[in-house]
Amino acid sequence: MTHDVDPAQTYVPDAGRVMCADSLGRALLAMAVPPEHRRDGILTRVPVPGRRGELPESVRRLVLAAEAVDEAVPEDQVAHLDAEAVARWIAGHHRAETYPAVVLGSPHGAAVHLAVACGAAWLPTSFAVTVPWTGGSPGDWAAARDRGSRLAARILARNPGVSVRQVHDPVLRGALCGVTVTLHIQWRTLPAAYLELLGSRLAPGGAAVLVRDLRTWPVLAGPAGFSFQVGTPTSGWSAADHTLDNHAFGRLLRGIGAGDWPDPPTGRTRRYAETSGDPALDTQLREIVAATGSAGHRMLYTDPQAFSAGVADLYRAWLRPAGGRRDALVGTGRMIDPWHAADSGVVPYWCESSSRAVADAAELWLAGSPSFDRISVLPEPPGTLHDETAALGHWRSVAAFALRDGTVDKFLASRYPLLPTAPGHASRALAPSADHRRPQPMPISQAVRQMAGNGSVPGLLVV
Repeated sequence: MTHDVDPAQTYVPDAGRVMCADSLGRALLAMAVPPEHRRDGILTRVPVPGRRGELPESVRRLVLAAEAVDEAVPEDQVAHLDAEAVARWIAGHHRAETYPAVVLGSPHGAAVHLAVACGAAWLPTSFAVTVPWTGGSPGDWAAARDRGSRLAARILARNPGVSVRQVHDPVLRGALCGVTVTLHIQWRTLPAAYLELLGSRLAPGGAAVLVRDLRTWPVLAGPAGFSFQVGTPTSGWSAADHTLDNHAFGRLLRGIGAGDWPDPPTGRTRRYAETSGDPALDTQLREIVAATGSAGHRMLYTDPQAFSAGVADLYRAWLRPAGGRRDALVGTGRMIDPWHAADSGVVPYWCESSSRAVADAAELWLAGSPSFDRISVLPEPPGTLHDETAALGHWRSVAAFALRDGTVDKFLASRYPLLPTAPGHASRALAPSADHRRPQPMPISQAVRQMAGNGSVPGLLVV
């Protein structure tokens, strides 16, 4: 059922509600600011897929569907969504008068670790929005696309400076992709709040660092400014896996009550995935830094774990822990607190997902790195179970690379894989000792030089 929208209405949805509370970008933004400046209740909020674990599955699915709809942006507010207001709200998280650098771009945990190491602000160049989908089904991606296209038209009418990429993903969203649609709003030009921060709060001689995910994905084009994709590379699945010819995908669909699944058409155009951001921002940022005399750098990756490895190696060179002991933290998804990691003197390696391929990549990095005395692993429960999910045994194998003490967080293990928990659990797990001393920030120029000189990390380009 649709609702008529009064064009004269001036109400604008609250920016803090517009940005999806369950999205990775929302958690990264909350964690990007120092603990003493945090004011976002998202850190104590359990994601919708992690709730009501005590209920029978049939009842739980209905309750979670209702909660997902309740927390989505109501349809009658979609036409009034203001991307500039969201940008102001994002920039408002960063409260220092000046910053030596600004890191902006794709939602990647290592980008936030990099920003913290260099005392920089972190700004995402896109954000996710969920909107209710009455009468939907997780298997009916074509109807989801039609629904998303109509909603995108309302958003684009008010926000000409953005594009909308819809993602329909039964792997990561499970049954919830049948009751809500997920729209990724991408800025095509930097919003005014970002320009203001770069123009007035970037310290003289500072730098802007653009981080971009260069992975591509098959996309169905729609009306101008709108596009649609089935699945996402962040799940650990390939685009070709989203077919009933893949028995694992069929089992997943049956498990979430998807019903029929028409395979997406062949011949779709491969374009940058939803995590990439608009390529035009690169050109605009170059012009800005040239006009202001600031430095501009790019960190481009085709393999998200390569970027994680590069930043982890950077931390290892930067940190000088007391007593010479070397500790590492392997965090997954929203299980990240870069400030507490730096305060505790641990080397952070961030995993994009809880897939087997990502766990294997973490093992390969540890196998090729100098040994750590202690390794703590925080595996975020993905919320869905499928053949590509890393088992707890995979994460214990990661922890086993420690010389003395390798541990998988017990609380997360007790909820794995179906019950994700609040991002703030990472802060409690990483709480530094009372006598900790926060290290001095690393100059961004030094960070760029070191990462650019690390030719041992394929899949990452730093310029």
